[in-house]
Amino acid sequence: MAMNSKQIEHLGYILDQTQDLISNKYEKGAAEHKTILSEDYDKHQLIDMAIEEAVDQITYLLTLKGKL
Repeated sequence: MAMNSKQIEHLGYILDQTQDLISNKYEKGAAEHKTILSEDYDKHQLIDMAIEEAVDQITYLLTLKGKL
């Protein structure tokens, strides 16, 4: 089934927001760390950093849930 116009509009909004968020975060990290993510970290460092980010995310979500 094809998406309706409201779904297409919502998807466009999500994609636009995602692009802006990723661009801003990437640029901030590049400036802050003075590194090139794709070159300066090996796969073990990247997985460790991703796990750290996931832990941060669940911490924020559980804290927010506790406030609701």
